[in-house]
Amino acid sequence: MARRNKHNEHDNPDRWLISYADFVTLLFAFFVVMYSISSVNEDKYKTFSDSLSIALTDQPSSTPPGIVINQQEQMLKTLVDKRTARLGEQQRKIQDRMKKLANGLSKVMLPLTDQGLVNINLTKRGVLLDIRASSLFKTGDAVLQQSYLEVLREVSRVLGKEELPVEIEGHTDDIPIMTAQFPSNWELSSARASSVARMLIDNGVAAKRLSVVGLASNQPLVPNNSPENRSKNRRVSIMIVSPDVELVQ
Repeated sequence: MARRNKHNEHDNPDRWLISYADFVTLLFAFFVVMYSISSVNEDKYKTFSDSLSIALTDQPSSTPPGIVINQQEQMLKTLVDKRTARLGEQQRKIQDRMKKLANGLSKVMLPLTDQGLVNINLTKRGVLLDIRASSLFKTGDAVLQQSYLEVLREVSRVLGKEELPVEIEGHTDDIPIMTAQFPSNWELSSARASSVARMLIDNGVAAKRLSVVGLASNQPLVPNNSPENRSKNRRVSIMIVSPDVELVQ
């Protein structure tokens, strides 16, 4: 008898595409979920439900599609509500923390605030201290005077208990300065901010928390059109930056 020739079976080289397509479908559904819960938005609920319904169309299910979509929407809404509540609680804790910090600084800086030399404000970015340069420095100088140095040491003790970033800005009026030490208001404002930063470091505030910048006369509080206004604009600003909501534990 003639022997039959055996036909070699060839593997389908495109078989991997089936697994790959399933993987891409699941990955798409995952990112749709992550995008949908990123913020409270009713339109995202609808987008998520429609996309997930399409992705799972080929999957057998004994539950009617309408009920499945409603369950998905309810589950997503529950997740978003929990996240919103958690973020709201974190925001409340941050506000309480910054209010407590502002109150503590107000107490130790009372001698300066009573004289109108310091303004303390609670802003969206954090607690802002504006200190008149006249209470810290002599005219055209960047060396801290001794008169209110103890008050600043108390400020350092309050800030030393925190771990928040501190931004220190030096500001001048619009009258030019030209000395051997300070060729312009840029150098003067930078040197004054640096002097305050050095004082904070020497009294227990970690140097890595501090940033220093001199802004000269570029960010006045009021127009430089009178001696009183120029006095207000000559200042050192200390901003204790509020933490981000997502970083609060």
